[in-house]
Amino acid sequence: MPTEDEIKNYYKVVWNSKNFQDMLIIKVLIYTGVRVSELVNIKISDIDLLNCQIKINQGKGNKDRVVPFPEGFKEVLGIHCNNNLKNNATYLFESSWKKKYTDRGIRKILEKYSVQAGLKTMISPHKLRHFLFTWLKKQGIDDALIQPYSGHESRKTLEIYSKLSITEAQEAYNEVINEFPI
Repeated sequence: MPTEDEIKNYYKVVWNSKNFQDMLIIKVLIYTGVRVSELVNIKISDIDLLNCQIKINQGKGNKDRVVPFPEGFKEVLGIHCNNNLKNNATYLFESSWKKKYTDRGIRKILEKYSVQAGLKTMISPHKLRHFLFTWLKKQGIDDALIQPYSGHESRKTLEIYSKLSITEAQEAYNEVINEFPI
């Protein structure tokens, strides 16, 4: 898993590229913890800007869930969605040929910036996901509040997780996400 400094350096390279779509792809991955297979299937209609949430349809195990994103990310994401809607896009991230991005295409984008940042190990979508959930845990967020976003299911924890509301999880997320390193 990358360190906080590696994530900061990595994102600095992304930022310096001035590639708006790449920045958004990486921020959606790192702010939400979605899997790459879920990212490429997010439709613009799945974005709830009012509540700062994205609906993940048919994620791993064919399960639907809702993931948060920071309030401060709402405007940028909203502008991207509006621009894409003007171009008759369906998916949050589409190529210039009006095709949704592929898992492989997203991985290549992340790899490109890993090389430019001089990282010894490549940043993958899964490493960004793992970094987010570990970081939230270090901030004192209980596993039971992280679980609804992660899409992970455990026999031991199903009972306690099912008792928590998405609102409680959103409140805990909102309290700490402004301290996120990027």
